[in-house]
Amino acid sequence: MREILLTGSWFIRAPREKVYSVISDFEAMPVNFPKVARAMRITERDGSRLTIHARAASFGSVFPEVNVNETLGTSGHEEFLLRDVPGGTRIDYSYRVTIRPVWLRVLAGPLIRWFGLPFWKRAFIDVLRARLEGDS
Repeated sequence: MREILLTGSWFIRAPREKVYSVISDFEAMPVNFPKVARAMRITERDGSRLTIHARAASFGSVFPEVNVNETLGTSGHEEFLLRDVPGGTRIDYSYRVTIRPVWLRVLAGPLIRWFGLPFWKRAFIDVLRARLEGDS
């Protein structure tokens, strides 16, 4: 299997506009979510399409964030869907990772499946929830 799909769905007791304002403030990500982002800078805007240079943190390491890594033969596509629900916002999340080299799938596959989403939930969703629900 070349592709790994991670999905999650979480409820935040805050209006969608408030959730969106925090998660779309990319340049404040290092302050808002320090375990996920170390630096983010918007380098180009074309309507709603942004080019962002980022340094991400994951599993205790810091690295340049890229969605396609030709050297390693990997690519990723991440999506957030924010929905109004009674009492707050539902975040539906998906991250599709494609890993072409078999040797890397053998090593990275279990880490991504077993540790990736739980780490991301703690570092991003739980922090978001604490920040926004604490404001209520």
